Amino acid sequence: MPITPPPTLTALAPGVFAYVQPDGGWCVSNAGVLVGREAVTLVDATATVPRALHLREHIDSVTPAAVGTLIVTHRHGDHHYGACAVAPDATVVAHERTRELLLSDGLNLPGIWPDVAWGEVALRAPSVTFTDRLTLWVDELRVELIHPGPAHTAGDAVVWVPEHRILFTGDITFSGVTPLYLMGSLTGTLRALDLLRALEPEIVVSGHGPVTGPEVFDANAAYLRWVQELAAEGRAAGRTPLETAQTADLGAFKSLLDSERLVANLHRGYAELSGLPEAAELPVPAVLGDMVVFNGGRIPTCLA
Repeated sequence: MPITPPPTLTALAPGVFAYVQPDGGWCVSNAGVLVGREAVTLVDATATVPRALHLREHIDSVTPAAVGTLIVTHRHGDHHYGACAVAPDATVVAHERTRELLLSDGLNLPGIWPDVAWGEVALRAPSVTFTDRLTLWVDELRVELIHPGPAHTAGDAVVWVPEHRILFTGDITFSGVTPLYLMGSLTGTLRALDLLRALEPEIVVSGHGPVTGPEVFDANAAYLRWVQELAAEGRAAGRTPLETAQTADLGAFKSLLDSERLVANLHRGYAELSGLPEAAELPVPAVLGDMVVFNGGRIPTCLA
C-alpha cells in the first residue's frame, strides 16, 4: 500500500540518514537510520506496520543489513509500534522510564483512532535501559543517548552524533507542528532545550516535521513561553484550560499543524501552576475530550 505523501530518506552525513514522514501530524513521526557495516541502528520505528514496512524498503535502498539496534526516544506508540515489522530481532534501547511507561500504556492509540490501518502491531519492550547517558557505537561512529530530564515525557532520550553535529530530538522538538506537553513538562522542556542548544548541533531532526537547524529550539521555546503566559492569565481569571484555548489568539503560531494541542498544553500549564510535579500523569481521556470540543466535536485528524 503506497504511503502518501511519500516519506523521504535523506543522507545527512556518511551513514547517517533522516527518515521524514510528511505532514508530521498526529502519529506521522520521523526516524533516524545509522548504517553500519553489518547492522543498522534505528532511531524510532514509526506507528503502523504498513509505515514500518515502507521504512524497511527505504533502508534496503541503502544497505542490505538488518536493524540490530532500535533506540526508542519515548513512550508514545507512534514512535515504536512499527518495531515489530521493521526491527523484529533488534536490541531495543530506551530510557528506563520509557520502558515502564511503554508497558503501562500498552497499545492505546488504536482506541483513539480505530480507523487507522495499524496492522498487527505489537509492543517490543526495551531490553537495555539507561538513566542519564549511554554511549553506543555504529562501527567507529560514536552515538550518545542523553536524557535531559522530564520534557515531552518523563523518559525522553535524544540521540546525538557529535562527529557530524547531528541531533535526533524525538518529540522534545516539533518542526512546523504544534508541540505537545500533555505527558511531560513545560518548564522541563525549556530546560531541555537549553541543554540541547548547548550541544551546538548543526542539523536537528525533530520527532515530527522537516529537518532543520538549531533555530527549531528557539521556535519551540517561544511557543512554550506563550503557553505558560496563557495558562497563568487563564487560571488567574478562573477560566478552564479549554475556555482559555477557545479565547486565545494563536498569532504567530496559527500556521502550526494540529492547533488543538494547545488545550492539552494548557492542562499541563495549569497543573504546573497548581504545584503538581513535572510529568505527573494527567487524566488523558478528559483532556482528549476537551481537544475534541476545541476541534469542533471531531477527533483530531490522524493520517498514520
